[in-house]
Amino acid sequence: MAHWMFQEHHEMFRKSVKKFVEKEITPYVEEWEENEEVPKKLFERLGELGYLGIKYPKEYGGLGLDFIMESVFIEELAKCGSGGVGAAIGAHIGIATPPIWRWGTHEQKKKYLTPAIQGKMIAALAITEPNAGSDVSSIETRAERHGDCYVLNGSKTFITNGVNADYVVIAAKTGDGPRHHNVSLFIVETRWDGFSVGKKLDKLGWRSSDTGELYFENVKVPKENLLGNENEGFRYIMQNFQWERLVMALSSVALAEKALEDSIRYSKERVQFGKPICQFQVLRHKMVDMAIDIEKARHITYRAIYLYNQGKGVTTEATMAKAYAGEMVSRVCDQAVQIHGGNGYMLEFPVQRYWRDARIQSIGGGTTQIMREILVKRLEIMQEGSPEA
Repeated sequence: MAHWMFQEHHEMFRKSVKKFVEKEITPYVEEWEENEEVPKKLFERLGELGYLGIKYPKEYGGLGLDFIMESVFIEELAKCGSGGVGAAIGAHIGIATPPIWRWGTHEQKKKYLTPAIQGKMIAALAITEPNAGSDVSSIETRAERHGDCYVLNGSKTFITNGVNADYVVIAAKTGDGPRHHNVSLFIVETRWDGFSVGKKLDKLGWRSSDTGELYFENVKVPKENLLGNENEGFRYIMQNFQWERLVMALSSVALAEKALEDSIRYSKERVQFGKPICQFQVLRHKMVDMAIDIEKARHITYRAIYLYNQGKGVTTEATMAKAYAGEMVSRVCDQAVQIHGGNGYMLEFPVQRYWRDARIQSIGGGTTQIMREILVKRLEIMQEGSPEA
């Protein structure tokens, strides 16, 4: 459905991405799901086409376009039918490389951002730990300064691209001061001594993205690999969360659309009691409810993206989008399985994968419960009449 946010050049770009996805991604989804990772050649191919650098400056190999254009890419990529593919590429362009672009030095950008845009290096972001998920300030991984380097010790878990990454942007404690002012970010190459991958995690959904446990044992990180300023990492992480949450909301909308499209098509083909099941009012109304749910999430998300693209603060808007869309996609995909009946429970029908992939959307990037806690605080600010609301 057309939306005013997208101009003619956005829609032309959408057509080219859609064609690419249908030709070079969708036919291989089942294979990548079985392998539990996307091949490095996909990153390289996306790099050749410029899709990994849509929003990044031309100086570093990007296209120099805007967030709305990248939103088009994210939507069409999600419609390949595999959340894992979207997660692997999304983690690379949406959460791992943005901190380097925003807070990295020119040298860091040339060394790490440019090859990531080209698809020659795969990037990951490592924040979550076994005992620290939503509570970022409670991470225990530490980086202690020793001369011209930092010595890194600790572990991370649930890291998308963690198994195959060439470098990881890692959050670590660098001080014992106030809990929101003692975290720093570092660019850590996975080939360095002391860096190891514990195992590739076996997941319910997002099967085609590699997710790993990471361990750091006296990893020497050159001081020039500190990202931004020391002890300001928590602020960087919170700022980076806004686009990550918008990406997850956007991919939720796209996945739900895919589930609805499959349901409509299946309901026209499946015959029961002598007629297509789409002629039964109970199912027609179910699909209408799905469409309404999707539209609500879409407009909340698009508005937040539009404001974000203008450089405005969108803490409230992005949080609402993530909270609503993340729950909506599970509702829609669950109904899609129901419409498919017994076939929806069979692995040969992709709707079961949509349902599995959808479940993480209300967990990753901040749970729905955390989103609501943030919104409670934002609404309290609004009630006080603050101009920041």
